[in-house]
Amino acid sequence: MRQFTLALLCLAFSASAAPAAERAACASSDPLRRPFFGDTHVHTAFSFDASSQDTRNTPRDAYRFAKGQRLGLQPYDERGRAQRSARLRRPLDFAVVTDHAEGLGEVRICRDPEQPGHEGDFCWMYRNFGPLAFNVMAIRTIIARDRFAFCGEDDRRCLEQAAVVWGEIQAAAEEAYDRSSACSFSSFIGYEWTASTAGGGNLHRNVIFKNAKVPAYPPSWVETPSAFALWERLQRDCIEGTPGCDALTIPHNSNLSGPGLIFESARLTADAKKRRVNREEARMRQRWEPLVEIMQHKGDSECLLGGDTKDEACAFEKLPYASFAGVGRFRQLNLSGAAADTGPQRSATVREALKKGLVLQRRLGVNPLRYGIVASTDTHLGTPGLATEDGAAGHGGAGMQGGGAVGLPDNLEFNPGGLAVLWAEENTRESLFAAMQRREAYGTSGTRPVVRMFGGWNYPQNMCSAPDFVARGYQGGVPMGGDLPAPPENADGAAPRLAVWALQDPGSARQPGTPLERVQIVKGWIERGKARERVFDIAGGDGDASVDPATCEQRGGGAKQLCAVWQDPDFDPDAGAFYYARVLENPSCRWSQRLCTAAKVNCAAPDTVPPEYAGCCAPDHRPVIRERAWTSPIWFTPE
Repeated sequence: MRQFTLALLCLAFSASAAPAAERAACASSDPLRRPFFGDTHVHTAFSFDASSQDTRNTPRDAYRFAKGQRLGLQPYDERGRAQRSARLRRPLDFAVVTDHAEGLGEVRICRDPEQPGHEGDFCWMYRNFGPLAFNVMAIRTIIARDRFAFCGEDDRRCLEQAAVVWGEIQAAAEEAYDRSSACSFSSFIGYEWTASTAGGGNLHRNVIFKNAKVPAYPPSWVETPSAFALWERLQRDCIEGTPGCDALTIPHNSNLSGPGLIFESARLTADAKKRRVNREEARMRQRWEPLVEIMQHKGDSECLLGGDTKDEACAFEKLPYASFAGVGRFRQLNLSGAAADTGPQRSATVREALKKGLVLQRRLGVNPLRYGIVASTDTHLGTPGLATEDGAAGHGGAGMQGGGAVGLPDNLEFNPGGLAVLWAEENTRESLFAAMQRREAYGTSGTRPVVRMFGGWNYPQNMCSAPDFVARGYQGGVPMGGDLPAPPENADGAAPRLAVWALQDPGSARQPGTPLERVQIVKGWIERGKARERVFDIAGGDGDASVDPATCEQRGGGAKQLCAVWQDPDFDPDAGAFYYARVLENPSCRWSQRLCTAAKVNCAAPDTVPPEYAGCCAPDHRPVIRERAWTSPIWFTPE
């Protein structure tokens, strides 16, 4: 086995880019930090569930798209020409290609005629019946955690080819990274670890490396049977085995993890047997998992109505099922052990996880669910950042098979996805990775508002009018993602103050940004041993804003910016708490309604509605949404 590992190292080295060059110092660097918009969840043709749908864009294509270049999309004509294309109106600042580690080598073998196994039955099916092959691949690698016979003894052929593809992924990221003094774009090396329970419960994580120093190949769900095992492998192969290597993991789609399995013990395996969290595991999770993905193409995972959650804004981009077993194209997999889907679960939401973390901290002394917040797309078309409602191109992967040149390009319940925003001094891998680790991050539902939040004890009420708002925020407290310091001495009755400032997305010439409606603070705390929550409006509020679904014309007022200094009126110095800000925009048309409006669909005359636009008139179609942003929390821990 040792010789095999050395062989993998040689393969990865020979396939990867040249040793990373030294980068120039950035011409512009801001000690008070700037917002950088990006996408931490991107799939290309290297992912088995994207390539099975004839997605042809590679990691190199994806990075070019992130920088603003036009990219062809499926479907293709008989000559192999894309019938659709897309382009970002505003390039991203950073991106991470996260192709599935599962099936990475198998896909390569099925596509390369020189590889043993290429002419086998499965690879023949893969090349000729993509969706069917996808189902077989998913059952074999993700459900059964096994590989095919053509992988050879100890799966060596597939692991060797995975290492070669891993080298190509590294090379694409190295080519895309701007090492000049312009510091215009950062590309990270990463992948997705695609763990699932037998019943379709999602345990997926994206793995992001700090720099070009990475292990020989990406450990997958097949090799590491739990998130804890993944972190142990990364500790061994990255931190200890590769000098200069560092990494973090980001869980996503908790809304598809059944009863919140992704927030149960990290030692959870495919059997979904619950295990008690101990202090070692809590520390491990806090070290490796600083962020959670709150929204992407397959739905919003923030919160769900019920219990003490009376927050109407939680009714946003919710999927009607609780696991992958409920997704349309996955139902045919007939997942073993999958019970009848009971619908979305509150225990699977990020807000419940944050509350659960407070409870665990009382028992363990460590909060394993101390998550910062980001969002991303999970595109399987190789189109990072394509998250605007008026540019929806579909998703691939779990979405509609093949899309179409006309009609609705995706399943009605899905959305274009979100964006990750990092507050960093400059656009370099080192600076952005540090922002992820300290949780100074926020997520958006696809628009680009600028949001800052600071927490302290003595912020003045007139701080919003101060020209040095940001400097005061850092000097007097902590930014989003931080821990409140201890209360000032001799400050009986003191309560934390949060300073929140939000600026409307300026939009583009073709699509101006939407004004802001309000800023809210979501508080979670411990009361009599149980986690509670409450939502406070702190700036803006109800107004006369509306949108006409028939034309998608927006009307009424709104704010270009909102700011407030808010003090917790119910603060208990003996109770742990967290606070995060949520910024809501005025109502606007959803992606599906924009396409329905453009096609002049008349639901009053159903006989005239083309089949490709039938979703426009579906009972569960939601024509209007309110775009939003969520900041990472600020925590208070009693002494």
